[in-house]
Amino acid sequence: MKKKKWNKILAVLLVMVTAISLLSGCGSKSAEKEDAETITVYLWSTSLYEKYAPYIQKQLPDINVEFVVGNNDLDFYKFLKENGGLPDIITCCRFSLHDASPLKDSLMDLSTTNVAGAVYDTYLSNFMNEDGSVNWLPVCADAHGFVVNKDLFEKYDIPLPTDYESFVSACQVFDEVGIRGFTADYYYDYTCMETLQGLSASELSSVDGRKWRTAYSDPDNTKREGLDSTVWPAAFEHMEQFIRDTGLSRDDLDMNYDDIVEMYQSGKLAMYFGSSSGVKMFQDQGINTTFLPFFQKDGEKWLMTTPYFQVALNSDLAKNEARRKKAIKVLNTMLSEDAQKQIIYDGQDLLSYSQDVNMQLTEYLKDVKPVIEENRMYIRIASNDFFSVSKDVVSRMISGEYDAEQAYESFNTQLLAEGSTSENIVLDSQKSYSNRFHSSGGNAAYSVMANTLRGIYGTDVLIATGNSFTGNVLKVGYTEKMAGDMIMPNGLSAYSSKMSGAELKETVKNFVEGYQGGFVPFNRGSLPVFSGISVEVKETENGYTLSKVTKDGKKVQDNDAFTVTCLAIPKHMKAYPTDENIVFDGGDINVKDNWTGYISDGDVILAEPEDYMTLR
Repeated sequence: MKKKKWNKILAVLLVMVTAISLLSGCGSKSAEKEDAETITVYLWSTSLYEKYAPYIQKQLPDINVEFVVGNNDLDFYKFLKENGGLPDIITCCRFSLHDASPLKDSLMDLSTTNVAGAVYDTYLSNFMNEDGSVNWLPVCADAHGFVVNKDLFEKYDIPLPTDYESFVSACQVFDEVGIRGFTADYYYDYTCMETLQGLSASELSSVDGRKWRTAYSDPDNTKREGLDSTVWPAAFEHMEQFIRDTGLSRDDLDMNYDDIVEMYQSGKLAMYFGSSSGVKMFQDQGINTTFLPFFQKDGEKWLMTTPYFQVALNSDLAKNEARRKKAIKVLNTMLSEDAQKQIIYDGQDLLSYSQDVNMQLTEYLKDVKPVIEENRMYIRIASNDFFSVSKDVVSRMISGEYDAEQAYESFNTQLLAEGSTSENIVLDSQKSYSNRFHSSGGNAAYSVMANTLRGIYGTDVLIATGNSFTGNVLKVGYTEKMAGDMIMPNGLSAYSSKMSGAELKETVKNFVEGYQGGFVPFNRGSLPVFSGISVEVKETENGYTLSKVTKDGKKVQDNDAFTVTCLAIPKHMKAYPTDENIVFDGGDINVKDNWTGYISDGDVILAEPEDYMTLR
């Protein structure tokens, strides 16, 4: 009798073990299937998470696109490449082929794709390697030139500049009546860099200029490349002349953007170097404003342009034809006309480098229409070296420390100098975790980060928007810079509050389902991350609905009490529908600074991930 009973127990246990194994296998297969169906796109800014990413996903309902706010820094992607975490699709704004060269062998050649074929040859040449391959493609341009107060020109009966001589003449006349003709925010590296290049766009776009640029950007060039002796000496001579003609001085180096805007608004400044978005901004304020190009010494006119970002594809996609086709489909959508319209700022024109995109200029760029139609949109050289060295050298020219010859020598010497790359390891990750979202569990890498931050902030519950973290947690030693890059770069802040269980559930609901003025999840990967609680979420045709909130396996009760920390960008938390009972404190110190400060001692241990979400 006992033997029969024991046999029955063994049979039941065997069935249970088999069932658990099958369920485990199903879960594993489900996760593998989700991974295979997902295309990961790294965005360089959280601003693209607002309209652009939801638009892309909406056009591709059959493809799960995981959007991650990465970093506007190619060093970040070199680090991912070296440690096996390079995503499917990369975007970067602060870009140059020179800095991208270490990634070349890990990126797909796009030269034979339709989207590359549509890019005007004038611009495609800036992205072409010496072997003819193309790894990066530009989206639409952000145009930079001179923002001009037409009211001041009319008041003092000064003709609008049409060439370099009349530009200088206008500056001199304004100076005589006590108005600054021109200045700009030379406090910033990009203004120094773009002025230097913009004044010589004609020479830098010449045959000799392109020849030097190709050599500087050649990924096969193992030695550091300095300036050439043909086009660059003249560029510094133009910069020296411009400084003299416009009266730039040491005081201008302390001018930031807000200072320039205040001068312009108060009628103390006639022209400044900036983005075309300033035209609409000032016209809306009642100031008659227009936009003018860089006037070259040879009579040509050029706009300085910066692609809102460049995009590249991981070469590993070629190993799986189904995934490659999906990625190409995503790329085509990202570069489509309607998608590019989601990128530009209000009042800006869509200036595309592609022949497939119609050019429709508004009144704001009417004075530079011929320049655009002639494809005189210069794409800046924007390597990390050019940013830092331009700031140093141009600042010294403006302050009177360097003449053109000294500036050229200093710039060249700094480009050729070998930089120090040794940094201390401050975070030693012993395991790696994927940032792919799984419907059973959530995002393991983001859970690691959320759980670790919950400990840092000393809170019962932590809620983070889906764009808070920048990717996989890798099994590697992180320097302070690379550890800092684990946090979304665009002002992620922490807000804390004491809540009842009912208030906690309402807060979780707002983060899952979205609220007016806040972030609204648009696909699975954009759902929030939770630490200290688990949630069940239902996916519907209209979005996501919260079903249940539990803590330690038990339903959260209305009368429970919690300390809660929410991670989000300030504009979303400002719109949060609080009442007299829920008051959020904090937001002054951003999460990235808090995180890097905490890990700088090198004794932080990352928390283990948890299953924080079930999506049905």
